[in-house]
Amino acid sequence: MRLILLGPPGAGKGTQAKMLKEKFQIPQISTGDILRQAVKDNTELGAKAKTVMDAGQLVPDNIVIGLIKERIRQGDCKTGFILDGFPRNITQAKKLSETLQDMNLAIDNVIDLEVDEGEVVERLTGRSTCPECGAMFHQVSRPPKVNEVCDSCGGKLEQRPDDNKETIEKRLKVYSESTAPLKEFYSKQESLRTVEAKGTVEEIFSRVCLMIE
Repeated sequence: MRLILLGPPGAGKGTQAKMLKEKFQIPQISTGDILRQAVKDNTELGAKAKTVMDAGQLVPDNIVIGLIKERIRQGDCKTGFILDGFPRNITQAKKLSETLQDMNLAIDNVIDLEVDEGEVVERLTGRSTCPECGAMFHQVSRPPKVNEVCDSCGGKLEQRPDDNKETIEKRLKVYSESTAPLKEFYSKQESLRTVEAKGTVEEIFSRVCLMIE
């Protein structure tokens, strides 16, 4: 099973991808995770990516596409994978289609997680992440048991630099201009499935599973 998760920042793509990974035992491919690791390791790529992400802009296509191609060729992707947050524009989608076609592969379903902008701002400004294990929390909907401490590994929770109202609004504008057109792109291929991303994480996950099973 090969899946793509679409949706604006804060729609819950990462959370749903992790749950799908566990249920179907296929790897989650998140460009955000890959790039954040590069930032943490302070690589040349990481330094470039940090500047772009902190400004609320998208990382250049050539960097992202190269990372995705390399990842899909790895052995654990033979039975399928979940693309979390990629592609982000029509150019990337076309390049992905070409790459998969060369490998005799195809995407089975594209899941679009729909949520309104007001809720996105509320979700992201209250979000914190564990830099050690990647676990995510929210001060209202999913607070940690101990303030600023990760429930999973005990790491100190941090708020991403781009999770502030001004930067989030910029990211939503970029999403509307660059990523939202992908819905029409995949709709024409008859692979798009729309899911309302409201309610609890479990409720949203049930809707996603109904769409793909």
